[in-house]
Amino acid sequence: MTTEAPSASPPRALLWFILTVTLVRLLAAALIPLTEDEAYYRLWAQSTQFGYFDHPPMIAWWIHAGVAMVGDNALGVRLLPALSAGLTTLIVFDLARRLGAAVQTAQRAAIWFNATLIIGWGGILAVPDAADVPFWALTLWCLARTAGERPARWWLAAGAAAGLATISKYSALFLAPGVLLWLAVSPGGWRWLRTPWPWLAGLIAAAIFSTNVAWNATHGWVSFVKQFGRAAPGRIAPQYLLELILGQALLLNPIIAGFAGKAFAGRWWRSEPGPRQDRVDLRLPIATSLPFMAYLLIHSLHDRVQAHWPVPLYASLALCAAVAADQLKPGGWAAKLRAAAAPLGLGLSTLTLVYSALPATPWKLKGDPAGELRGWPAFDATVERTRVAHGAAWVGAMSYGVAAQIAAYPAVKAPVAELIERERYPATDHSLSADLSRPGLVIDLDRRMKPAQMLRCFSAVTPIGELTRGDLAAGGARYAMFIVAAPKGPVLKTGCDK
Repeated sequence: MTTEAPSASPPRALLWFILTVTLVRLLAAALIPLTEDEAYYRLWAQSTQFGYFDHPPMIAWWIHAGVAMVGDNALGVRLLPALSAGLTTLIVFDLARRLGAAVQTAQRAAIWFNATLIIGWGGILAVPDAADVPFWALTLWCLARTAGERPARWWLAAGAAAGLATISKYSALFLAPGVLLWLAVSPGGWRWLRTPWPWLAGLIAAAIFSTNVAWNATHGWVSFVKQFGRAAPGRIAPQYLLELILGQALLLNPIIAGFAGKAFAGRWWRSEPGPRQDRVDLRLPIATSLPFMAYLLIHSLHDRVQAHWPVPLYASLALCAAVAADQLKPGGWAAKLRAAAAPLGLGLSTLTLVYSALPATPWKLKGDPAGELRGWPAFDATVERTRVAHGAAWVGAMSYGVAAQIAAYPAVKAPVAELIERERYPATDHSLSADLSRPGLVIDLDRRMKPAQMLRCFSAVTPIGELTRGDLAAGGARYAMFIVAAPKGPVLKTGCDK
């Protein structure tokens, strides 16, 4: 394996950049309402444990810590994700330097990581990827340092980082075959397997991951069944492959995506002659990315790959793109594209953050992508007035997203329970305090509210009208409301569909 390249302190301009984008993210995190998934993960954080229905536990732990520091609000929920994006930026810079990149190239890699559209806007979101991304990047940074002094400690640190990545999101399990591929294509890499250090690193990662395995073993393997069940092949549907390629080219930033593709298409796996300082060794970021990339491509042949799934690879892709961009001759059209990559990504991301933070817009966009974020505080206040007016002791919803959104705001002073998928919630969830022996107000999107379904669970079901959140002409939504009473079974234990 090659000798570790010397690092360098980040340029002052990069530090100012990181400080600026972090402050922007913190402001946006405080102003933009929670998404449905974030509100749902907030409920997890109220009962910390080693696993949950959908994912490993790290994002719940992060939310719990953020709320403890700054309060139970949007900023508290998003505090650590917003800060981690800045930390990952520093990791990308130093990783690029240790792989042989010049300071200017490493700085470009760090900035381009933030100029990817999904990080530029989504870097504030409290979702599992927010924790997976920094721990994945940290694993590569530790592995890069195994080529320098005291490699044993860096192998062990890499194992710890990889383990933390796996309890952030299961996609990090692809790091293991990625590291083996890296050793295979690196000169002398296989010799590491004759030492105890990679094996001890694997044991450390496995020990950390075993906490989630043990939780699953005592909870019917729920998150394993849900997430690993996605890998089961179905009918061939190649249109999803095109959707994956085009979608990621857009979300990565079309210019950055083009340069990243150039890097992956090059002879990155071969040793080249010449002084070490004249070239950048991309074997580590590329080899560790390929197994997960291969899975995503195979998955897309039979089912949709969600837009955020590839995000753990974005740090590596930004680094590779920055290195490929260095090979351009000055003055050409490609050099102009290189110069436009950061302004394009950062500009669009900023506009998206500002647009998402607006309480309303003058444009009547029926399919407004930010419409689902708007109007929740006023909506919750109306729900509470309706509950009190009808003497309801609790509030219910037919979907986890609506239940979580209602519970995320302080207006409603009664327990809020989701009535269908009760397996989503820990045994200590606050919704279990709902007194179903008393009438409750059930509210959800009108398309989900089926009286026949509720009559299977409650003897008395009375419609009381509709409630609108936001402007229907600008992405708002209409909700139906029912007063229910006399449950026919243990609804909070089994759910309404059981």
